[in-house]
Amino acid sequence: MTNSRKTVRGFLFLACLLLAGNLLADAAKTYRIGLTAVILTDQTSFLKEWQDYLSDRLQHPVQFVQRQTYQEVTELLLSGDLDAAWTCGYPYVRHRDQLKLLGVPLFNGAPLYRSYLIVPATDTSTREIGDLKRKVFAYSDPDSNSGFLYPQVSLIGEGIDPRHFFSKSFFTWAHRDVVKAVADGVAQGGSVDGYVWETLSRHEPALTAGTRVVSKSPLFGFPPLVVRKDFLPEHFYALRNALLHMSSDSEGRRLLQRLNLDGFSEGEDALFNGVAASVRILDGIE
Repeated sequence: MTNSRKTVRGFLFLACLLLAGNLLADAAKTYRIGLTAVILTDQTSFLKEWQDYLSDRLQHPVQFVQRQTYQEVTELLLSGDLDAAWTCGYPYVRHRDQLKLLGVPLFNGAPLYRSYLIVPATDTSTREIGDLKRKVFAYSDPDSNSGFLYPQVSLIGEGIDPRHFFSKSFFTWAHRDVVKAVADGVAQGGSVDGYVWETLSRHEPALTAGTRVVSKSPLFGFPPLVVRKDFLPEHFYALRNALLHMSSDSEGRRLLQRLNLDGFSEGEDALFNGVAASVRILDGIE
């Protein structure tokens, strides 16, 4: 056998090994999706059902990985320990050069939501965030648009330095816990994801009844699902399609109803321009 034939056969053999390796890796693919605290009361049961639903549609295992904070989820995603994450517009904007939109949930028919400023139901006098000077205020997460970024920028817009405005502020690390802190009187005000407040009002009306919505922010892009930009295209489109088609079958619609969502859209980057503008304002005082 000539050397040239040996070389060609050698290359073909290596190519076959690489192809076989890729096929095996693809067959064993598990989609790891990061989540922060979920608002559902029976979250373990629901996540198991959603996990099974996506696994069936993808014909690959799906594993939800839960963490307490957006920072933890973002770090896992950027390090390659997650394939995708349901995060917030704030960390997405912060890391937009490394991330790509996978899908944006539809709430009340649109990929949009608002931040709500809430106070205890017994407080009938507060009309805006500026009325809460020297009061105790509850934020959800330092990487939350609705639960931290927007109220900070609201105060800055009134010429107020938010770092020295409240007598005390603290993070609850979950929107539901902001509502609870305000309802229980632990905080005299709080900023919460409007979608979460509205969903809690359906599932736990006694909890939201202890609060009053003082004001609502302009519309922002709904907290998106994202992947790293180096996520393989075939896996990206498979996962995106599974999400987009949830509203097309009865089981998917049932799960969406429990999430209080209408479905998922592809979304577009411009949805998060408002969040990006707020980031620039906050960065200007830090």
